[in-house]
Amino acid sequence: MTLKIHDTLRRKKVDFEPRDEANVRLYVCGPTVYDLAHIGNARPVVVFDVLSRLLRRLYPKVTYVRNITDVDDKINAAAKESGETIQVITERTTKIFHQDMAALGALDPDHEPRATEHIEGMIALIEKLLKSGNAYEAEGHVLFDVPSMPDYGRLSKLNRDELVAGARVEVAPYKRDPADFILWKPSTDDLPGWDSPWGRGRPGWHLECSVMSEKFLGPEFDIHGGGQDLIFPHHENEIAQSTCTGDAGFAKYWMHNGYLMAEGEKMSKSLGNFYTVHDLLDEFPGEAIRLALLKTHYRQPLDFTKSGLASAKAELDRFYTAIRISRQFTTTRVVDVPEEIVIELCDDLDTPMALRRLHDITSDLNNSTAPDTEKDLDRISMLAGNLLAGCSLLGLLQQDPKDWFKWQPASAAEGGLDDDAIDALITERNTARADKDFARSDEIRDQLAADGVLLEDGPDGTTWKRG
Repeated sequence: MTLKIHDTLRRKKVDFEPRDEANVRLYVCGPTVYDLAHIGNARPVVVFDVLSRLLRRLYPKVTYVRNITDVDDKINAAAKESGETIQVITERTTKIFHQDMAALGALDPDHEPRATEHIEGMIALIEKLLKSGNAYEAEGHVLFDVPSMPDYGRLSKLNRDELVAGARVEVAPYKRDPADFILWKPSTDDLPGWDSPWGRGRPGWHLECSVMSEKFLGPEFDIHGGGQDLIFPHHENEIAQSTCTGDAGFAKYWMHNGYLMAEGEKMSKSLGNFYTVHDLLDEFPGEAIRLALLKTHYRQPLDFTKSGLASAKAELDRFYTAIRISRQFTTTRVVDVPEEIVIELCDDLDTPMALRRLHDITSDLNNSTAPDTEKDLDRISMLAGNLLAGCSLLGLLQQDPKDWFKWQPASAAEGGLDDDAIDALITERNTARADKDFARSDEIRDQLAADGVLLEDGPDGTTWKRG
């Protein structure tokens, strides 16, 4: 089955042909760990998690690298504002990032290098660029000489004026050309810094990914991914650093997810629509957040809303209900991922179409849960297996249904009945029913319903879920 991806460099959908089918190599830009990850940060994590799952389905080995940026002026500013040390901020933020992304069902990358662990390699790359004539020193800085690279801008497709306008964030009198970008800059005593041939300083932001991708994937690898906002200047500058000397081809394909808005507008704390993953997890299950991110094609703009999260939660309720009901009749067969799901995902990660196929399977399963024959039971077992396997490739339906339906928002958990208390009341109700004390049985059911707990009596006993 041929995987097709939209290559940003070529501006079209192309057949994916790995450099080495025995080891497909993927690099994705990770977080700058100065604050909690917002939902826009989570989108590329989820998108490229699905891609890595699909690649592992298609090829014998995949090496997936996602970096951590732990030296950056945003981190320095956060430390100055809070009074905390840089290490305290980066360690805490990294830990929460890992917890939040795990809650969204994202698998760990094979390697997760931190920028501060690769300063020596960054210095070596700068020395190489200086030697080749693609960089120069100026007032304690080292800068990349953009005019030295004739095809600079080939990823972003920006003209000269647009390139200069985009580089204005680093306006400085020591630049030879307005588009030149910083490779190394000096550090004062109150800022993190490392000894170098150009004095104590720290690397420019763009440098780290060129060094770390080569360290773990080699000078030429398959796919480089990230958000659309990184195309320029970050990824454009990575290409410049890694390819200008002609020694390597760097990434063969480039994939970028689209922009994200929230409640119809750009995310902003002043508008009240700035959503961190950490806060959203108090209101919605992680799988619902993941599904909401996958319902829109990864290259399209996404309007992320809380009503959309509620809809995603309802869709997952439908999936989990179908699995739970099917298990009342038969065991779920272990099967391979349905071909129609793989076909949709191989078409440039078309997750909306893959989800439509999963809803079709769910409808078939729901229409089959009144078995009369052994053949009917076999069909239910197969359909349930298809649903679980298809969802698994998307990182969905990863819980036991009974655990899924026990989830509740953090606000509802305060002062409400916990799982043990609910189980104790159900045991008491079962005893009352056995003693034909139906008044007490109904009283317990009503008490649980008032607390948002719904009971379902079946041939295998009583199950419950939070409404």
